[in-house]
Amino acid sequence: MKTCIYPGTFDPITNGHIDVVKRGLQVFDKVVLAVADNYEKKSSFSTEERVSMAKEALKNFKGKVEVVSFNGLLVNFMKKNNYSIILRGLRAMSDFESELQLALANKKLSPNIDTFFVMTDVKYFYLSSSLVKEFASLNADINDFVPKNIEKALKKHFCR
Repeated sequence: MKTCIYPGTFDPITNGHIDVVKRGLQVFDKVVLAVADNYEKKSSFSTEERVSMAKEALKNFKGKVEVVSFNGLLVNFMKKNNYSIILRGLRAMSDFESELQLALANKKLSPNIDTFFVMTDVKYFYLSSSLVKEFASLNADINDFVPKNIEKALKKHFCR
């Protein structure tokens, strides 16, 4: 069974992220969505909330997608769990530059780890969690950008 790791903060998961999962499943048998517990990034949602929201958003991929959390260095998490392939989605050229840099650094740290890149669907090319949060904070309609459970969580979060 060929498995890949799709790491990120997923604060929150968007339809663009889900598109990357779908594309990954065209090549791999299983995608492990690894929610980073990154203390340096100020997240809107706790790690536990992001894991729970992602599980709900991905529940239709029964048995093909697993959602976990990790902290620390991704390559250490991967070594510990015997994973060797990172899945990453690309949007703009700026994504490619930063993702290539990360892929090369990960390869240097752990030569057995490879990164597999997929382009996002053009309808999600501009989409980011930051943009979704900004729109949600301004009470914009975000139902085309995120699953229903995420839309509800964002409305609750910004209506405090």
